[in-house]
Amino acid sequence: MSRDLPSLNALRAFEVAAQLESVSQAAEQLNVTHGAVSRQIRTLEEELGVSLFEKVGRGVQLTPAGRRLRDASRDAFDGLRSACADIRQAQAHAPFLLACPGSLLARWFIPRLDRLNSELPGLNLHLSASEGEMDPRKPGVSATLLFAEPPWPADMQVYELAKERIGPVFSPRYAGAAALLDQPADKLFTEALLHTHSREQAWPDWARASGLDPAELHQGQGFEHLYYLLEAALAGLGVAIAPQQLVADDIAAGRLLAPWGFVGTSNCLTLWTSARASQTQSARLADWLRVNLQAEAD
Repeated sequence: MSRDLPSLNALRAFEVAAQLESVSQAAEQLNVTHGAVSRQIRTLEEELGVSLFEKVGRGVQLTPAGRRLRDASRDAFDGLRSACADIRQAQAHAPFLLACPGSLLARWFIPRLDRLNSELPGLNLHLSASEGEMDPRKPGVSATLLFAEPPWPADMQVYELAKERIGPVFSPRYAGAAALLDQPADKLFTEALLHTHSREQAWPDWARASGLDPAELHQGQGFEHLYYLLEAALAGLGVAIAPQQLVADDIAAGRLLAPWGFVGTSNCLTLWTSARASQTQSARLADWLRVNLQAEAD
């Protein structure tokens, strides 16, 4: 069964040659050889069963069938060009919806949002916070920022931004703060440690990386999400465990103390987007995040 339409490549070659009434000029405009354009037009003529050009002296001119196809193809390609331009313009001005955990949004992203908007003015960034399970494939989400562990799925483009580092933190207002300062990390064995149900393995991971026995740790008050855990630490309720990026500003301001520093985990702070989506805006955002995270780590 024959196809409804000839080859679009052949139609495109014909459309340009017909507008210019020159195969040589069409080849130059399309950045191909004269022979390539001639072959496309010959294929089109064979498929349609009609001549589209006829020789006149040393040049060519359109036949009646050629003029009819020229007008139709010009209108069709003009419509396609207009539609593609509209789509590109709409995409350029469409909101870039970034999803990320509320704790990351509140403690790292929002304090730097004014700088991001100034340095990436064309991004049109919109933010969506979640403290539940993050789904990078959620419809309508342009990209998702989260801590995650490889391997990465084949259907997602994952930009690795910074290695995760975690450590114990507490407020100077905490009643046991003075007894913990200038003490080895195993002093925490006597503490009822604040923890979050969304990351149950954070304290054991930190203990193993610090050369301590996780079995010696004692869990105290638990919180549903990391954001509430850090609020509890800031309120002086005890010692919490947190990613360095989320408490860096509080440590710099003296609101939290981290006497034992931070240790690396297998997680990374990552930016996820669909592998099928245009990566231009995601790549720009990933570069900005990576530069700023690295600058703060240094």
